[in-house]
Amino acid sequence: MVTTLLVVVICLAIIFDFINGFHDAANSIATIVSTKVLTPFQAVLWAALFNFLAFIAVRYFGFHGGNFEVANTVAKTVLEEFITMKVVLAGLVAAITWNLITWWFGIPSSSSHTLIGGFAGAGMTNAAFLGVNAFKAVNTSVVLKTVAYIFLAPFIGLFIAYVITIIILYICKNARPASAERWFRTGQLISSAALSFAHGGNDAQKVMGIIYVALFSSQVIQNGDPMPTWIPVACYSAIALGTLSGGWKIVKTMGSKITKVTPLEGVSAETAGAVTLFITENLGIPVSTTHTITGSIIGVGLTKRVSAVRWGVTLNLVWAWIITIPISALIAAIVFTAVKYI
Repeated sequence: MVTTLLVVVICLAIIFDFINGFHDAANSIATIVSTKVLTPFQAVLWAALFNFLAFIAVRYFGFHGGNFEVANTVAKTVLEEFITMKVVLAGLVAAITWNLITWWFGIPSSSSHTLIGGFAGAGMTNAAFLGVNAFKAVNTSVVLKTVAYIFLAPFIGLFIAYVITIIILYICKNARPASAERWFRTGQLISSAALSFAHGGNDAQKVMGIIYVALFSSQVIQNGDPMPTWIPVACYSAIALGTLSGGWKIVKTMGSKITKVTPLEGVSAETAGAVTLFITENLGIPVSTTHTITGSIIGVGLTKRVSAVRWGVTLNLVWAWIITIPISALIAAIVFTAVKYI
């Protein structure tokens, strides 16, 4: 039974990464598509390539010190004594369910937070069944750090994007508009590649941590053993393939509904998003790519005027961010309860 359940969990984890790819494809390509620098098909090919290159950079070229710090953080969301295969299963089912719901409605919610919320919710429910205070099942420092960056990541992205845009506008104030436009369209290829690279390095690691926990829970590996190479290969491949399948409803929201984005502003937003993700990846903090790039897009909008940002759309996105962890935890609790006695 454990072997069968382990296979199911690993398959669900890979499916989650695939869904994460098309759900979060918009993060990497929304601005470059909305500015018509690349067609949607060209953009997803570009994003998928750099999603996978992130794995090669970490594994073979020592990027981020050659460590998958975000994966390690996610794996520690629930304390070891409360982790079972059914906890992992319920967390993944919850995360997949919420991702599909938000994708269907075109809401750019966080795949990272739904995964952590699902995992934590299942672990807390298991603790409750064992007669233990549910909150003792989770690693409080990991959860609080993750929750804090729901709000910090978009503000960091916003600030960096605002500053970059102001600097670029000052440097290029005497440039010919047509010439500057060509340079920024080329620059968007570089900035979107950097964002896709950062997205791959950030998001694929989260499922790597979950699969590692599943292998540990089923005693296939021991705690402290190195992560088998096939795990990052499978996760990065799945997220790259998912990106290839696109996510056009969310592209529309990110690329045009928040604020109108020009190539100059696309370069600023994507660069700010990439910088924010690179910093948090080095710190091992599982932040949301969605939140980060949304904040960056708002930042470039604010350089024009406050009214350039469609605050009604933005407020709806913020509410989606806030409810993602608790709803994912609730779904996971229901799923765990349903499968506990099977």
